Amino acid sequence: MAKKSKKQQQSGGTPATVALTAAGVRFTVHSYEHDPSHPSYGEEAAEAMGVSPDRVFKTLVADVDGALTVAVVPVAGQLDLKALAAAAGGKRAAMADPALAERTTGYVRGGISPLGQRRKLPTVLDDSAARHETICVSAGRRGLEVELSPTDLTALTSATLAPIGRP
Repeated sequence: MAKKSKKQQQSGGTPATVALTAAGVRFTVHSYEHDPSHPSYGEEAAEAMGVSPDRVFKTLVADVDGALTVAVVPVAGQLDLKALAAAAGGKRAAMADPALAERTTGYVRGGISPLGQRRKLPTVLDDSAARHETICVSAGRRGLEVELSPTDLTALTSATLAPIGRP
């Protein structure tokens, strides 16, 4: 995770929650005890919070024609790399090297948030998010999620909405 500033250390926030607070966006933090043996970070979050997996979104970092791009899709499905490439205006997409994703975003795998990243990356949010009043995404740490409106997430990340998820 990114190095915490004095303000973050005092508030106990992550770069994601600090960014949300600074933007004046309404959000709710959900905390749960992370189980390192659980096979899926996203499914674990949905189960722990008692939220439908359709409303819990995972943040994935992909390489689209040599440029890192963030994809935010429901944990209930998978990322369609061809659809991501098209939505990002590219031809090819592949999952990014996990170490590179961690260095670039400032977060660890399983805790990468689309918000408060070390370096702002182009972001594509699956258009299914628009069907929900609120969705949950990582707050920047395993075992910590933020719930917010998809409209606010789209605005804060300058995301493109596109059908990039598949069941």
